[in-house]
Amino acid sequence: MIRSDRRTWTLATGLALLAGYVDAIGFQHLGGYFVSFMSGNGTMLAVRLASSHGRTGWGGVGILAGLLALFVLGVLLGTLIRLFLARAGQAAVLLFVAVLLGGVALWGNWTAPAMVVAMGAINATFERNGEVSIGVTYMTGTLVKLGQHLAHMIAGRRRWDWVPYLLLWTGFLVGAALGALIFPRWGTDALLAAAVAALVAAGITWHRRPTV
Repeated sequence: MIRSDRRTWTLATGLALLAGYVDAIGFQHLGGYFVSFMSGNGTMLAVRLASSHGRTGWGGVGILAGLLALFVLGVLLGTLIRLFLARAGQAAVLLFVAVLLGGVALWGNWTAPAMVVAMGAINATFERNGEVSIGVTYMTGTLVKLGQHLAHMIAGRRRWDWVPYLLLWTGFLVGAALGALIFPRWGTDALLAAAVAALVAAGITWHRRPTV
């Protein structure tokens, strides 16, 4: 991320905000399961597989496994879009995310699967040499990078490299807070705002796409 320009930092922070917003809505809609934070779902899956009794037993194993599989499917689809649409790949991925989120907001069918696939796909927005360069839904790695670059700053090296990671994490946190506040009032209709945001981001990346 530190090799990206400031416009990319701004876009990434905005998409992290979007991801936090959708994750908070999904968490409340699903009653305690995540649609973008797959580390949390993975931990819950392991705990429930290891437990053989009570509420922490087999309940929800199928749901958690399905959420993880759908997230990977979203990453796969987003990456295929980037591979087949080299120049317009970023915009196409974000348009795909907007269609998924807008579709469930307007029609209400397949809400959870669409949210999870969208959150997987959005991670294909930023790629470098075929690999994700900025992950906008998984914040543990962002906090690790933040800690590392704060250490470099204390050591007198690369004084401001920690700032983009703090912005990314803050964006996710603010988005999650907004989702938590809005969901009780609007339910999954609140996803329409996320769809509009993804559509705006798609327009921005289309405008910035390579011309050759």
